[in-house]
Amino acid sequence: MDKKKGLQAIEETIARGRFKDDWDSLASFRVPDWYRNAKFGIFIHWGLYSIPAFVNEWYSRNMYMKDSKEYEHHIRTYGEHKKFGYKDFIPMFKAERFDAEEWAELFSRSGAKYVMPVAEHHDGYQMYKSELSRFNAYEMGPGRDLLAEMKTAFEHKGLELCVSSHRAEHWFFMSHGKEFDSDIHEPLACGDFYWPSMPEPHHHDLAGSPPNREFLEDWLLRCCELVDRYRPKVFYFDWWIQTTAFKPYLKKFAAYYYNKGEEWGFPVAINYKHDAYMFGTAVLDIERGQFAELKPYFWQTDTAVARNSWCYTPDNDYKSSVEIIQSLVDIVSKNGSLLLNVGPKADGTIPDEDRDILLAVGEWMRVNGEAIYDTTYWKTFGEGPTAIKEGQFTDGEATVFTSEDIRFTVKGRYLYATVLSFPEDGIVRIRSLKENSPHYHGLIREIRALGFDEQPSWDRNAEALSIRTATIKSSVPVVFQIELA
Repeated sequence: MDKKKGLQAIEETIARGRFKDDWDSLASFRVPDWYRNAKFGIFIHWGLYSIPAFVNEWYSRNMYMKDSKEYEHHIRTYGEHKKFGYKDFIPMFKAERFDAEEWAELFSRSGAKYVMPVAEHHDGYQMYKSELSRFNAYEMGPGRDLLAEMKTAFEHKGLELCVSSHRAEHWFFMSHGKEFDSDIHEPLACGDFYWPSMPEPHHHDLAGSPPNREFLEDWLLRCCELVDRYRPKVFYFDWWIQTTAFKPYLKKFAAYYYNKGEEWGFPVAINYKHDAYMFGTAVLDIERGQFAELKPYFWQTDTAVARNSWCYTPDNDYKSSVEIIQSLVDIVSKNGSLLLNVGPKADGTIPDEDRDILLAVGEWMRVNGEAIYDTTYWKTFGEGPTAIKEGQFTDGEATVFTSEDIRFTVKGRYLYATVLSFPEDGIVRIRSLKENSPHYHGLIREIRALGFDEQPSWDRNAEALSIRTATIKSSVPVVFQIELA
């Protein structure tokens, strides 16, 4: 690619489009209706790190840190770093059993509406055909444009293709390999796999080790190349783009992408963390966490089926499908969406544990999806005694819900009350719907339990709406569809 012409094309798109590269213009962004209504998506961490499959997806950084488990494991398993470095995993990554149509079938059965593969992780290996680097899956490794195959298969199943870029952190991600005799050493030039491997800043330092213009322009071109080639409906950014030096380029990318969406005839969105984007110009994402209360703005949680890793490892600590369903319900009740990650094996197969979780979620969604899809939040998100830990990285332990923990969504004349842990005695009390409730003064016409034949009995008094069932037993959340007058 002629980078000068590429950058000029970006400027021309911004010049002729409605969105300009400033926060005031980008504030006219509106979340696409399909995205608000989808509620549930699949994230995919799959790449070179799936070969060692050791600890987590940060293997490319940690294997060059002498005090790490990955460093010791690497020497023990693959030999000295100067003879076998991270780049030497590329020919081992064959994706020989990858079948995009099988993935699409599974994701469709899970109930997800959008799918977000990581197109480029911190390690700098692109899972797609690129003109900006030869270190990509089309030219090295599988010899296939994996992202293009996914796009075709996913869209055939009615799933929206989205993409994720974690390129920003590549500025420093491999830098520790320069501290000893490894395969990472100067001179490094733009386009090299390990370039630039600059000193790693402190995690919360927004000004330290600022990326230079060459790296930032390369970053912008890579992002826009993904937009042009694959037309994703959502573009997700990982952390570190909030670094000060990125700000002008973040605005340029948003203006370019949003204008491209208007050219294509469908609206698009950007996911960001921390305060990388000005509030209201993109969709806020919370990593491995969520909000404790309802928010007036749409947001997203990204988390994984495993607690310890985003990628496949044989030691993954898996969550239960019940926990994930409960999280989905809680997040949606607060005006959010759940992006749930799976980690395929290096050969392209999805582990049985990941598959089983997705199928269990899908089974619940087939029965109860009307309480999730196309709904909006109610006057209160829910009720119950269980406190939700708020913020990032709060999913280390499962939240234990009680039969009093209920979440609400609404669609038309129906209010959906989801009981997160169904009581053994079959009696549910909803205090938000008591007589003369500040949340609802009207009449209730009918109540039914989704997926069950029994017609519940119910009554209202000054304490609660009490719903009584005799035969309903469930280890997963139960949804009551309440028809309001």
